[in-house]
Amino acid sequence: MSARVIGALTLADFRERVRRPSFLFVLLGAVALGYLAVPPDTSGYMLLRVGDYRGVYDSAYVGALIALAGGAWLTVGGFFVVKNAVARDEASGVGQILAATPMRAVSYTVGKFLSNLLVLGAMVVLLALTALLMVLVRGEAGEIDLVALWLPFLLFSVPMMGLTAAAAVLFETIRPLRRGLGNIVWFVLAILGLGQSVEAGGAVDVLGVGTVANSLRDSVVATYPDPGDTGLALGFSEAEGPLRRYDWAGLDITAELVLLRTAVLLLALGLAVLAAGWFTRFTPTSGTAGRRDEPEKAALQPETRSARFAAPVTAAVRGWIAARLFLGELRILVKGISYWWWIGAAGLFVAGLFVPYAQVINPMLPIGWIWPVLMWSRLGTQQTADDVDLLVVASIAGRRRLAAEWAAGALITAVTGLAPLLRMAMAADWGGVAAWGAGLLFIPSLALAVGTLTRTARAFQALYLGAWYALMNGVTAIDYMGALRSVGQSAGDRPLVVAGVAAVLVLVTFVTREVRHAWR
Repeated sequence: MSARVIGALTLADFRERVRRPSFLFVLLGAVALGYLAVPPDTSGYMLLRVGDYRGVYDSAYVGALIALAGGAWLTVGGFFVVKNAVARDEASGVGQILAATPMRAVSYTVGKFLSNLLVLGAMVVLLALTALLMVLVRGEAGEIDLVALWLPFLLFSVPMMGLTAAAAVLFETIRPLRRGLGNIVWFVLAILGLGQSVEAGGAVDVLGVGTVANSLRDSVVATYPDPGDTGLALGFSEAEGPLRRYDWAGLDITAELVLLRTAVLLLALGLAVLAAGWFTRFTPTSGTAGRRDEPEKAALQPETRSARFAAPVTAAVRGWIAARLFLGELRILVKGISYWWWIGAAGLFVAGLFVPYAQVINPMLPIGWIWPVLMWSRLGTQQTADDVDLLVVASIAGRRRLAAEWAAGALITAVTGLAPLLRMAMAADWGGVAAWGAGLLFIPSLALAVGTLTRTARAFQALYLGAWYALMNGVTAIDYMGALRSVGQSAGDRPLVVAGVAAVLVLVTFVTREVRHAWR
């Protein structure tokens, strides 16, 4: 591997990536999470706690708190930002240029890994600065210890970003994981990995969460001899009244801990090297190569063409344009969907008709409304992905096309949630029906707004998967489908609120498209 080649590739890719809106989007999310991670006692929630206890907000505790919470967010959200480096080179033609150079495959994958790590590392640096600000704002101890404050970012956040950066490169080189399926697989792996890390600790604690959790528990036991529940809760959880506090002196930095965290970074580098084994250097498959060679061979043959008159212009097809637009947008959404997806959707429909009614609201409805996430993520992005956005804007009335695109997404939503709707209607659970209707309006509106604003499917995938996971963990504040209601419980005014948010999202989408159209 040439260090000069790898360095040039890394720096150029990093400069291009930090100019993207998705980088700013995840960066702002990380800063907001850093702020929310250190709430006052009157907030009613906590992001990290051990049972009914929290540490005193000093440098060591705030640093560990934001390093773990922010690292967990960037492990998921950051992956969606950096997992497009190889695809971008292929789409832009840069990959074909690089393929013509003597650069080795391992140099390319390692360069992309380092570029990903730089992008995620920049976010970690901003998180560390946010931690300093939060100590100044919420600090409950004396002087600020910068070493204790920032050491958790170096020991835990950076290795976590290394694994994320390497996984992004590896997933892009393995064909089945290149697109939306890979994003979902990584989300599941990250959530499972975080859960395992909380429970593990010690030598198998790859992400480092368990190491901090064990140290926090020891401090709780030392302060309160009979503490009761000392389970670690990482994520938004309701706190009824102020939690009891304890002093945490910080981690005991041992050679074993440093070696373990270094080993995680070396593991990440190994994954980047391993990715070179699947990297094809932008060489098409044999069948594709043969098809691509055909035009070149044909160009070498003398062309003989008989004189022909131009065909007459076809007559305009008149009729209800809204129906044709709707069917066209629907075909775009379902294009390329595997028949296995349809079999799974049919299985969910049948299961929703026969499971006990208590399971219809949760989990059947949430499962039904996570199933089409890859379809929804196409809303607002397909024109840009196919590079036909200017052509579409110039040929079709924007308002009609916007309505057709939203309606296609709403139909997919209705179909995958049809069985729970039928069961709720049969049980006269009108509160559930109202919540279902609000969810029907909200999901395609959110997908269309996020897709229009970011022009990438990954943004909605990351946002929706995170919201869905929070919903499944009982965060009632974002219950957009009524899944956290008890059977027969009134939905109150929440369906109206959710529907109002959906209307605002549609308005944002419309204004964004109008502004872009006027700007052109």
